[in-house]
Amino acid sequence: MAIIGLVLIAAIAGGWWFYSSSKTTGPANPVKPPPNANSTNTMASAPAGAQPPTMLGSPTASVTIEEFADFQCPSCAQVHPMMKEIQSIYGPRIKFIFRNFPLAIPQHDKAYDAAVAAEAAGMQGKFWPFQNELYTNQQTWSANQNYRQIWTEYAQKLGLDVNKFQNDISGLAAKSRVDADLQRGRAIGVSSTPSIYVNGRLVPYTQISVPTMRQMIDAEIQQANEKARAGAASQAPANTAPANPQ
Repeated sequence: MAIIGLVLIAAIAGGWWFYSSSKTTGPANPVKPPPNANSTNTMASAPAGAQPPTMLGSPTASVTIEEFADFQCPSCAQVHPMMKEIQSIYGPRIKFIFRNFPLAIPQHDKAYDAAVAAEAAGMQGKFWPFQNELYTNQQTWSANQNYRQIWTEYAQKLGLDVNKFQNDISGLAAKSRVDADLQRGRAIGVSSTPSIYVNGRLVPYTQISVPTMRQMIDAEIQQANEKARAGAASQAPANTAPANPQ
């Protein structure tokens, strides 16, 4: 009787374990997909950034390229010629927006000031030439304690009003533009530079090249053209037969 009782207890315990196991569904710690920080919805709901944005191309273009960059970032300096080539290839067919995103790290101790200086130059219509000076000569001013004097020399070279340039560097307007771009980048999820978005989609850093970006841009232009043709076709009046003559 004792043996039979032990067998019955073991059977009941095994059956309960099997029943409990069958009710468990999925892994104990399911892997959650990362949030889609690069969706167009996220871009649209984020703060607008500096307004009006620092832009080249056409404001009505079907393709928007938005670059978040740091003037003291070596990778940004390497990408800079590529972005200039993209701008020259597409011209008004794209809307290219540059966003200041100086990283708050010790290696980039002059990045925020450089962004402010570029915005100060932009107040005299010289943002893009000044941006080019900063990236082309990045190693020179980045390693120099007298970097502000070097920037003043860039301003003189570009024909800026130097006194106004220096005053604007110290003013709130230029800093406010940099801060606005930073707020937009952080809301989108930018954490490194350069971060480049094509119609709201982040271009992986390893894929940032002229051929790859041209493929992405051409695909977006083609899609926009197809939508435009479809819309035009849907609005075209239907063919009607002429009325029978009386």
